[in-house]
Amino acid sequence: MAQRIFIQVLGFSEEERHALNTVFRLSEQCLTMYQLWTPEAPEPAGVALLDAQSHEARLHAESPRNQGLKMLWVGDNPPQGVWRAFNRPMSWPDILESLDALFAVQQGIDLDLDAVVAEPMSLKQALIVSPDRDVRLYLRARLALARVTLADEAESATGAMELARDKQYDVAVVDCGVRDMTAWALLRQLRKGRRPVAHVALTKQRRSLAEHVRAWYGGAEALLDQPPHPARLDAWLSRF
Repeated sequence: MAQRIFIQVLGFSEEERHALNTVFRLSEQCLTMYQLWTPEAPEPAGVALLDAQSHEARLHAESPRNQGLKMLWVGDNPPQGVWRAFNRPMSWPDILESLDALFAVQQGIDLDLDAVVAEPMSLKQALIVSPDRDVRLYLRARLALARVTLADEAESATGAMELARDKQYDVAVVDCGVRDMTAWALLRQLRKGRRPVAHVALTKQRRSLAEHVRAWYGGAEALLDQPPHPARLDAWLSRF
């Protein structure tokens, strides 16, 4: 069943708050949804996220009234009794993995993509990267059903980068199981190379919300099942 977890947040910069709001927004597509707690919330906060640079946050952490509340501390000198402490700069995947230890997080979200149709899908150039031939064939078939018929395949990250050096791809689907380079490093190469790929999705087994956020920060627009569920892949492709 779906559940909503309210998080009490004290402190943090405007930039950090913006990142936190993004995390909340991404979680809305999961069975476990995170939302900022306010005094008007229909239930108490399930966890507190506290900024070491905030005097109010330290008082909150040390107050006997809050002894039963799980607290995540970000910064130096964590007070006694906080449940988890993290250093700066903040790593949202690490924080979310700690939340996963408290609350069951349902997989299966696609990250937002603000893209505009610029040309017919039949003219799109796609790159498929996976060491597994069956996965590549499956992805090619799904792309063809979405009217993306111009597709090249690579079974390694090295092969993918060689192809990307010589051709401008519009979309790439990368299997996180590539072995000669981490999928995250390959993602950065494809998004920031000489011919950057505009739209990239990663596919992975056993995904978590933390991995979705890591993919979003890394530049991926979707983190899909492995192999991707047809409807989710088609929905992602239909956005551009």
